[in-house]
This record gives sequence, structure tokens and C-alpha cells, in this order.
Amino acid sequence: MSVESETSSSSGSKSFPGRFSSLVASLNSIGTAWIFALMVLINVDVLARYLFNAPIQGVAEIVELSIVGIVFLQISDAVRAGRLTRSDGMYRQILARRPKLGYWLGVVFDVAGALFFVTILLGALPRLVEAYERDYFAGNVGLFTVPVWPIRLILVIGCIVVAIQFLVLAWRNLQALGSLEGVAE
Repeated sequence: MSVESETSSSSGSKSFPGRFSSLVASLNSIGTAWIFALMVLINVDVLARYLFNAPIQGVAEIVELSIVGIVFLQISDAVRAGRLTRSDGMYRQILARRPKLGYWLGVVFDVAGALFFVTILLGALPRLVEAYERDYFAGNVGLFTVPVWPIRLILVIGCIVVAIQFLVLAWRNLQALGSLEGVAE
């Protein structure tokens, strides 16, 4: 797929793959900025403990919740870039030797990945609603509390985006498979 076809359409605006790729990159950038902010917070907390014997309340809770948020902000970009941990040595050999089989396996793997994240989504949605309606929080009342529903919302958004990303990859495998029609294997 050419860069032009991915980023623009005949009307001059970005196509779905181009806009979606921008969304995925944006979520990844937000996750990266969040990591930087956590590093600053942790270092300020350490300095405050050491220099003034006054730690910042809630740093442990913020870090704990942030890890989940960061993972689900960045996982779709890892899938898009092919950096998600997997063993694909055999898959690459199959793709090189028997492209049709390889692309079919790619479709199966990508659809399975989408279904996996849809399953997580189905479990996360009721927990998001419950956390929002019941005002769940992390921390200790009187010292530091933080609501958990924003992190659960990020988890839901991340599951939706990564499931769509897997479907985009499955579609690309189907297109590659279609371009091989009539080619002997």
C-alpha cells in the first residue's frame, strides 16, 4: 500500500487508514508523555523524601494506575508497528515459502487478536460503568484519593483501538492475498 493511498483520498482529506494511523500515533505519544510525567513525579517524590522528609502523597497509587493506562495507550501502536511480542520466525518462513498460506495465517492471527481484545473490552465495559456510577477510587481517604474510572475508560478505548488495528492488519493480509490470486504457489 502506498503512502499516498494510506494518507489521502481523492477529496484531498485523509482516508480512514491515514486518520486511524494518526489516532494510534497520538495515543502512543500521550502514553510517552505520561511516562515522562511519571518520571518527573517519582524523582520529585524521592527528592522531597530525602531533602525535606515530606513525600508526595499518592505517588504509589498514581504509578500503579498509570501503568495500566500507559499500556493500553501504547499497545495499538506496538501492534501497528509489528513490535508486539510474538514468535514469528516460523511465520516469516511460511510467508516467504508459501505466501498464500502465510497471508491466510496472518488473517487468522489478526482476527484472533481482535477477538481477544474484544473479549477484554466486554469484561472491561461493565467495570467502567460500575467504577463511574459507584465512584470507585484508589488511595486512602483523608490522605490521597484518585478516581479509577478514567483509567478504566482508557482501557476501554485502548481495547477498541487495538481491536480495530488488528482488523486493519487482517484486511491488509486479505488484500495481499487477493493480489496473489492466480499466482502458483
